[in-house]
Amino acid sequence: MHNPGTPDRFPAQERLAAGAQYIAGRLTKGTSGRTHAVVDPATGEDAYTYELAGPEDVDAAVAAAREAFPGWAATTPGERSDALHRFAAVLAERAEEFARAESLQCGKPLKLTREFDVPGTIDNTAFFAGAARHLQGQSAGEYSGDHTSYVRREPIGVVGSIAPWNYPLQMAAWKILPAIAAGNTIVLKPAELTPLTSLLFAEAATGAGIPDGVVNIVTGTGKEAGEHLVGHPDVAMTSFTGSTAVGKRVAEIATATVKRLHLELGGKAPFVVFDDADLEAAVNGAVAGALINTGQDCTAATRAYVQRPLYEAFVERTAALMDTVRLGDPFAPGTDLGPLISHVQRDRVAGFVDRARGYARVVTGGEAPQGELKNGAYYRPTLVADAAQDSEIVQSEIFGPVLAVLPFDSDDEGIRLANDTPYGLAASAWSRDVYRANRATREIKAGCVWVNDHIPIISEMPHGGYKSSGYGKDMSTYSFDEYTQIKHVMFDNTAVPRKDWHRTIFGDR
Repeated sequence: MHNPGTPDRFPAQERLAAGAQYIAGRLTKGTSGRTHAVVDPATGEDAYTYELAGPEDVDAAVAAAREAFPGWAATTPGERSDALHRFAAVLAERAEEFARAESLQCGKPLKLTREFDVPGTIDNTAFFAGAARHLQGQSAGEYSGDHTSYVRREPIGVVGSIAPWNYPLQMAAWKILPAIAAGNTIVLKPAELTPLTSLLFAEAATGAGIPDGVVNIVTGTGKEAGEHLVGHPDVAMTSFTGSTAVGKRVAEIATATVKRLHLELGGKAPFVVFDDADLEAAVNGAVAGALINTGQDCTAATRAYVQRPLYEAFVERTAALMDTVRLGDPFAPGTDLGPLISHVQRDRVAGFVDRARGYARVVTGGEAPQGELKNGAYYRPTLVADAAQDSEIVQSEIFGPVLAVLPFDSDDEGIRLANDTPYGLAASAWSRDVYRANRATREIKAGCVWVNDHIPIISEMPHGGYKSSGYGKDMSTYSFDEYTQIKHVMFDNTAVPRKDWHRTIFGDR
């Protein structure tokens, strides 16, 4: 099913009318008997309606992946590399189509999807095209007498992945690319709110010559399709990105079949500004880091700790800069910030801010705009000051355009506060003193610590968390540790079968 009337925003809508499941190289309709609408969060209108996947669709996708695995695993690294280079070229040719579909389903400004989401995905594809040729084990060596040992790195099998709604294209890429570069096959379940670019991504993989069944997409609910995928006995590994609460449920299900598990979970990134920082740079970094993707980013700057001499100036200037951010139609050239993913999410964010009014100072924002934006899921950029460290707005993941700012006195206190949440995905430290900054990068417990910046990522470096933010790495060659298994191979080099080893067990015979 599809809804006509948005060809400029969603050029692929007619093609995806064939269905929203991508199994064994073709689009099919889901068999759950229920439909779901992709809602344009900027207008509140349905943009695409599709049949949800049920357990039978998951079974079919896993069967297709299992059938494709032996042939794909047997390809050489060079052959997989060539296929991924073609894949990157196809994505580049279709970049505008991907950018528009991502903007439509997520409400992201088109300039963001054109300049960040889609180019980042193409770059990640090109990176894994090269990395596929460097899946090395360990060189041979004689570690025990006359025996030679070496390590093989082998694909795991069928990977079942679940991606979130905040970066559906990039998260699909982060899961699919290292898995297939390592020789695995995959079944990915995108969030039911945002399936469009995942389907287009799988379609592009087929167009690049990647065999049918290597990349499969099932679009259903987490409760029905997601849990069935995680618990499927023929799925050898699960990779999940989403909230910590749901991640715990995924881990519980995966444990029953002793699956390999990769979890990238929530975040509450601290933004630590020392008193020697460049104030203007820190203010600009805070606004960009807090509002990226309308704050729906697990690495977004959500709690700024500012050393007291700079605190009031930071609050004043950050609020003033937030007030210049232009909300609007994601497809309009002048828009800086789009809507949240849904009205449900907007109301959730508003609830956090409304409750904070009882214990903190809402300096700017804290409301949904009216007028021509009233039907969308918009929320103004919001700055909350003077909240206590143990308050809800400081401790809980909000996932919206909200930044809480707190003062600190000593460096010890700033680092202690930065570490004082259950999360540890990302952080940043702002200082012109290299020793001070270096101390912060050592002592802040997070998978990524930026210095005098916040939010950039690159394909060559890993992404993943500490503590309740999960474990395992996306991107970079470190991700191959998630998607491969290690085998020790040992040869006896003696020409005549050894008897002394057996004698230690059986004695003289």
